[in-house]
This record gives sequence, structure tokens and C-alpha cells, in this order.
Amino acid sequence: MAFDDKVDNKSEELGGKVKEGVGKATDDESLEAEGKTDQSKSKLKQGVENVKDAFKS
Repeated sequence: MAFDDKVDNKSEELGGKVKEGVGKATDDESLEAEGKTDQSKSKLKQGVENVKDAFKS
């Protein structure tokens, strides 16, 4: 996995955590759900990149 991809995925995950936290703090269920979705997407992308890396070895 390229370093840039790792950074992008991690920043997306952190952004999702922030959205989720703000959603919880403000009782905004939509924002909270969006944050959880962002985190899930990021983790899925990381998993795909890890599989790619495994086949490159």
C-alpha cells in the first residue's frame, strides 16, 4: 500500500470519527451515521489495499 493511500484512508477514518462525535454531541443522528459510514468505507479501502499488498509479495 502506498504511503499516500495509508494517509488518505487514515484521515478519512479520523474525519468520520469527528463527524460521529459531533453528531453524538449535537444529537444529530444523520451526522453520526455519516461519520460511521465514512469510517467503514475507510476500513474497507484499507482492507482492499492490504489484499493487494499480499498478492504483490
